[in-house]
Amino acid sequence: MLRRPAALLCFSITARNLWSLLGFRFAPNLASCTTLQLSSSSTAGYRTRTRFRAMSTSVNSTPVNEKDEHVFQDFKLLNAVNDRYGGVIVEGKKGVWIKLPIQHVNLVEAAVKEGFWFHHAEPNYLMLCYWIPEGTHTLPANASHRIGIGAFVMNEKREVLVVQESTGRFQGTGVWKFPTGVVNEGEDICAAAVREVKEETAVDTKFIEILAFRQSHKAFFDKSDIFFLCLLQPLSSEVQKQETEIEAAKWMPFEEYKAQPFVQKHELLKYIVDICLAKKDGNYSGFSPVPTTSAFSDEKDYMYFNTTDLNGQ
Repeated sequence: MLRRPAALLCFSITARNLWSLLGFRFAPNLASCTTLQLSSSSTAGYRTRTRFRAMSTSVNSTPVNEKDEHVFQDFKLLNAVNDRYGGVIVEGKKGVWIKLPIQHVNLVEAAVKEGFWFHHAEPNYLMLCYWIPEGTHTLPANASHRIGIGAFVMNEKREVLVVQESTGRFQGTGVWKFPTGVVNEGEDICAAAVREVKEETAVDTKFIEILAFRQSHKAFFDKSDIFFLCLLQPLSSEVQKQETEIEAAKWMPFEEYKAQPFVQKHELLKYIVDICLAKKDGNYSGFSPVPTTSAFSDEKDYMYFNTTDLNGQ
């Protein structure tokens, strides 16, 4: 059930998306309005005469002329029927989304007063949503996990590439650790591991496989966290530390890394040491990236699995 309010706000740029969801098509001269107010002379049917009032300038800074303040235009609507409560039922549409650009943050209060709530935010926009039916909504939740990587890089001398961080929880502790980092949006795990090693140590590497992963909860901003331990092969040896985040970087004998009190103290790190040693001794198989396509897209994605055992090697 979609009730007919006296005024329904739709906001800039995403106004086109919002009205498309509800079945409206924009007239070209209205598509750039910052805020539109809608009142309808008909509640149901295929077409309706709709009155728009522009309340601000366009997003392209084109002034709204006084003579254009009131515009009448026919719009093709979704099929709808009147309900018994002064509203309409429109083809089963239940959820409404507003993608509000940062330059229109002043409109947040108006949207919230109309019943919208925050879904998520990015650097340049805020996403709000609204559930039309009464009862619990079924809109998808915001992103729940952050993805991180740790890079195990060992050379032919059985030296492991390690860093000391100049920021964060390890700052000033003297702890030597594997290069670590966060996977960027739209970035593959394998590419993130190679990038982080290059950024922190200037060492070029080739991604080999994922050795293990750990999931934890209530981490960064109370989101869950998945950390992938990755094996990389060094392609260069000269180390140069990153000035902004890294205090020191070097090749260290693996036994020396393993003997650190901090490593010996934590069960997770002891497991990581055991896994890395087992891999180097040929007694462990990880998950290699294999480009694949799906039934829904021709784009190549990576599937990580144990290719050694699968191929009977």
